[in-house]
Amino acid sequence: MSIGSTITAPAQTGFSPPRCSPLNPHASTSRPLRADTRTHLSNLDRLLLKNSSPPQQLTHDRIKVQTKQPIDKTEDEGVPPPGGGGMFHALNLNTIIPSLRKSSTEAMSPRSLSQLQRLLSYSSRPSPKNPIAPRWRLLHGASHWHGLLDPLDENLRRELTRYGDLVQAAYHTFHSNPAAAPHQRRDVILPDRNYRVTKSLYATSSVDPPEWVTGVAPWMTQRSSWIGYVAVCDNDREITRMGRRDVVVALRGTATCLEWAENFRAGLVHVDGADDGSGCTAKVANGFLSLYRTSGLKVPSLSDMVVEEVRRLTELYKGEELSITITGHSLGGAISLLVADELSTRLPAGAPPIAVFSFGGPKVGNRAFADRIDKKGVKVLRVVNSNDIVTRVPGVLPREELGRRFGHAMDGFVHAGAELRVDSRSSPFLKPDADPNCCHDLESYLHLVDGFIGSECPFRSDTKRSLVRLFELQRPNLKKLCVTQARELGLDRLKPAAELASPSQVGLLASPST
Repeated sequence: MSIGSTITAPAQTGFSPPRCSPLNPHASTSRPLRADTRTHLSNLDRLLLKNSSPPQQLTHDRIKVQTKQPIDKTEDEGVPPPGGGGMFHALNLNTIIPSLRKSSTEAMSPRSLSQLQRLLSYSSRPSPKNPIAPRWRLLHGASHWHGLLDPLDENLRRELTRYGDLVQAAYHTFHSNPAAAPHQRRDVILPDRNYRVTKSLYATSSVDPPEWVTGVAPWMTQRSSWIGYVAVCDNDREITRMGRRDVVVALRGTATCLEWAENFRAGLVHVDGADDGSGCTAKVANGFLSLYRTSGLKVPSLSDMVVEEVRRLTELYKGEELSITITGHSLGGAISLLVADELSTRLPAGAPPIAVFSFGGPKVGNRAFADRIDKKGVKVLRVVNSNDIVTRVPGVLPREELGRRFGHAMDGFVHAGAELRVDSRSSPFLKPDADPNCCHDLESYLHLVDGFIGSECPFRSDTKRSLVRLFELQRPNLKKLCVTQARELGLDRLKPAAELASPSQVGLLASPST
C-alpha cells in the first residue's frame, strides 16, 4: 500500500484539482517546484535590491565575492567561493539548487565590474564635499576628535585624504626635479585647485655624507633639499564651504641620503625654552631638530621659513576666520610636530587654531614634549598602519609604557596626540603579508583611510579612490586575483612598479608614491 493512501487528507474548501486515478490517468498533482522556487527567489532578490539598500556587511561580502576569485588558494585564504549576489548569496542557495551555480565570471554583476573598472581608472571620482562650516572646529580637533574616529566620520575621512593628497603633491614636485637649486622655480601642481602655493620650503642637514654612500646621484647628498610648501585656500566658495580660510604646511618624507642619516640620530636633545616649570624638560630626536633648525648656504632654516610665511599670511588675512593645518608623511609627519610647537609659541596672541595631520610618522620626543604640545592647544591626529614599523621608532624598546607607569623618571620616546589606526590586512586588494615598503607608503595609507569605517567593520565597499597608484608602485603587494581582474578588464596600460621606480628610489623604505 502506498503512503499516500494511508494518510487522510485534510478537509479542503473550494475547488480541488482532479486527483490522479485509473479513471483519470492524465491528471497530476506534481508541480515544477524547482523552477517556480527559483523564479520566485529571483524576483524577490530583484525586488529587495531595488527597494531597499542591503546591510553593510552584505554589501561588503557581495563586493568581495565579485572582485575576488580563487586564483591562488594558498595566497588568498578566507575568500568566500564565487556565487550569485544578493539574497542568493546571503542564504547560500547556490549550493542547494545546482542550477543556480554559475561560473565566477557569470556571477559578477555589471555593476561590480563597472565599479572595479572605475577604481582602476586614472580619473578619480572623489566623494561629494559636504558643507562643514558648522563643524569645522570639531573636524580640526577642537575636542580631540572624540567620537569621530571609530566609526570614522565621513567628513573627517574626506579631510584626511585631501591633506594626504597635498603631501603627495610635495613628493611629486620634489621627484620631478630633485636636483633643482633653491633659486630655481618649482611648479607645484596641487590636486585641490582651491589652494594656492605661497612659499617653497627647504630642509638642511648638518651631517656629512656617510662613508657608505657611493655611486648615488649628487642630489642624494646635497645638504639643502626642497621638502614642501606653504599654501592658502583662496577660493571664496571653498572658504564658505569649510567655514574658514585654511593655511596649510605640507611636508614630504625622507628622500635623500643625508635625511636618512639624520633619521638615525635618535638621541634626545633639549628644545629651546622647553622647560615647562615642573622640572621636566621637553626633548626631541636630535636628527629631526637638526633638519628643522639648520640653515643652508643659500636658504634659511626650515624653522625660519615656515614661521615667517605663516605669520605673513595670518597678518594678510587678519580679521577673517583662519585655521593652520600642518600635514606630513613619515619624516614630514615628525617635523610637522616641531612646526606646530614653534608656531604656537612665535605667533602673536589670538592666533588661529593649529592642527597636525600626520601619516606614518615616527615618535618625535619624550613625554614632556607631548605634554607641552597638548598644553599649548595644538591638536594632533596621527594616522597609523598597524603593520608600519616606522611608527614604532625611535625607541623600539617599551619606554612608552614605562613612562606611563613611572613618569618622567624613565625618559624615552612617546607619541603625541590622538591616533587613527588602520590595518593594511583589512584591504581586499593588498596581500596580508605586504612588505614594509607597502605598509609605509603614503598611497597605501590613503587607500586604507578611504576604506576605513571602524575597527569592527569590514573594508568600505563604496570606496572612491583610484587604485592606479597602488597598481603602479605596489603591484608585488597586491593580491594576484586583483591583478588578474585588471588584465581581464583590458587595463594592460598599467606598468610594473620596477619600470616606474627610478634607480635612486629603489631600496628606500620610506619610498614615496610618485
